[in-house]
Amino acid sequence: MTADYTASLRDRVVLVTGGTRGLGREMALALVAAGARVAITGAHASDAMHETMAQAQATAGIGRMFAIVADVTRFEHCSRAVAEIRDHFGALHVLVNNAGIGMGVISDTFTTEPARFWQTDPQAWRAIIDTNINGAFNMARAAAPLMVAQGFGKIINISTSDQTMVRRGYSPYGPSKAALEAASRIWAQDLAGTGVDVNVYLPGGAADTDFLPGGPNRKGADGNLLPASIMRRGILWLCSDASNGRTGERYIARLWNESLPAELAAEGARALHVDKPAIM
Repeated sequence: MTADYTASLRDRVVLVTGGTRGLGREMALALVAAGARVAITGAHASDAMHETMAQAQATAGIGRMFAIVADVTRFEHCSRAVAEIRDHFGALHVLVNNAGIGMGVISDTFTTEPARFWQTDPQAWRAIIDTNINGAFNMARAAAPLMVAQGFGKIINISTSDQTMVRRGYSPYGPSKAALEAASRIWAQDLAGTGVDVNVYLPGGAADTDFLPGGPNRKGADGNLLPASIMRRGILWLCSDASNGRTGERYIARLWNESLPAELAAEGARALHVDKPAIM
């Protein structure tokens, strides 16, 4: 990581939803360490929220991270969170839509016994859809007007691997991320010419987080797990001025080669663009 682009992160205000644990925590802490001012949200006050705040303070000192209790499924919470961040830090430059719910609310054995949609609790189905797609919309809807008004902003939507979107037993988690990626492509077009970029970022495989059951013995669908810290690889570049004007793109952390200069690493991690995506 070279200073030529990380310098632009100094005092940049970034909101990471679901930033109290897992992938969100890793990205939030990486951004704080790089000099950004970071707001994190959690649906509830929790030990994880306090622990993340303590880690940020130990890394970057007091005042670099701001925690907000906000349920992304409720637009009024998102609107309030954006207002609080603007009042606290004076701006909002980047939104990382990371808050999500996994298949664990459907079944605690989904990695070994595929969940069947016709046996799924409708409330659990609704919770995943409401958080993973409606929650991302709610927060983007609250943040985008401020970004458009200031002529600059970045929305980074955290997604999943394409095979997970259509994997047997992963409904509705997979489809919720497919919807988020389709929305991201449309939002990028809607925001063209405003100075606000929209991109998708994903680990590139199952990550070692609470999304997966099994505790210390958890495994992904393919038997492998990526460390949650893999999300640190590209998030600084995506939040920095180096990615200005890059919009409607998809970046995979697993393919980010940290031994390369950032621009080359980004190119290597960028998924090929297709004019017409196909699912079936």
